[in-house]
Amino acid sequence: MPARRRPERKTADAPAEETAKYMDIFYPIQIFADRITGFLGLTAGSYAGDAVNFFVYDTIKIGILLVIINYIMAATRYYFPLEKARAILTKKRWFGLNYLLAALLGIVTPFCSCSSIPLFIGFLGAGIPLGITFAFLISSPLINEASLYLFPAMFGWKVTILYNLFGLTIAVLGGMLMQKMGLEKYVLPELLKFKSRAEVEAANGGNKLQLGQLLKYFWKDGMSITKKIFPYVVLGVSIGALIHGFVPAGFVEQNISSRDWWTVPMTVLLGVPLYANSVSVIPIMEALVGKGAPLGTVLAFMTAIVTLSIPEMLILKKVMRWQLLAVFFAITTFGIIIMGYLFNAIL
Repeated sequence: MPARRRPERKTADAPAEETAKYMDIFYPIQIFADRITGFLGLTAGSYAGDAVNFFVYDTIKIGILLVIINYIMAATRYYFPLEKARAILTKKRWFGLNYLLAALLGIVTPFCSCSSIPLFIGFLGAGIPLGITFAFLISSPLINEASLYLFPAMFGWKVTILYNLFGLTIAVLGGMLMQKMGLEKYVLPELLKFKSRAEVEAANGGNKLQLGQLLKYFWKDGMSITKKIFPYVVLGVSIGALIHGFVPAGFVEQNISSRDWWTVPMTVLLGVPLYANSVSVIPIMEALVGKGAPLGTVLAFMTAIVTLSIPEMLILKKVMRWQLLAVFFAITTFGIIIMGYLFNAIL
């Protein structure tokens, strides 16, 4: 049963859904995607219509993010040496505050799992430690527009606060654990090979670059990464468009209501290969909770769908080896399962 991108039904939480929609800074891209879908004669809510709509929206959004973030990071690398960044961010005096700050940044950035990747790559290129970048990558989709704007109307403030606190904890502890494991060797080295400011000026005859030259250099440096990543973005989004919003509601409803110990991990593993944004999963969540499914199991199911996905895996595979990718998915999946058990025990 497909879960539509923007459900047309009217419910008590419809105002909250509208608020979340208009607070999305990428909403103009959504309008463009809607018009393209209509121009092609595809019906909104149909499989073909939703697939094309999703492909247009996510390809443009992630492409824009790649260009902008890689440009900014090129300027950052030029003016702020990577060694200095690493020295500041790896000082023990932070006591985990750097991981918390990265996770908080993930909360305020309205990105899905795939859209978070450009900033993640930018962080790596700027010399930010691996664990801190993963704290951001975990929290950005995990704490999302649904958990911030829709949960209060659906489940109340207690569930909303607990969910977001648990999500923040998963991101911080997951990042710290990945840093402790020393996995930097599994990041593809070509993404971290950048010229220093001294090398750039030496190539310019030992002279400082003028403003026009700097702008051109930043663009060239940023686009070198964008060109390497974007084909994988298109591939990942294409696969995401084919499976976007498809949640086997009948199967889930039959199995998720059980309170057996294995229900939470089974539900999380079922959600990982699926791909949908948090708002589109809301109708499924409401139906499951209304039929008596444990809230923790339902939340774990939603979190697995929006935080981990096959398209995300395909894009990340371009920037890291499978060993690092496997550790990231394993740690995040384990954290989501624990969160599901805790919710079922508390509520």
